[in-house]
Amino acid sequence: MTIKSKLAVVLAEKEMKLTELVEKTGISLNNLSILKTGKAKAVRFSTLNDVCKALKCQPGDILQYIPDED
Repeated sequence: MTIKSKLAVVLAEKEMKLTELVEKTGISLNNLSILKTGKAKAVRFSTLNDVCKALKCQPGDILQYIPDED
């Protein structure tokens, strides 16, 4: 099982730069960059909440579940 970040796609669709998301959420550029590139090992609900609020989206718009192939 893999969880993939689609934050880069959502930002592109909203025509928003990562720095603008930093300003809207107060989350550090480093943390959002890690989430955007898919290198995050975990995501706090508060972070997910702030990102979804700023982007006016749902958590499923940002995160994608990819099951293992059997």
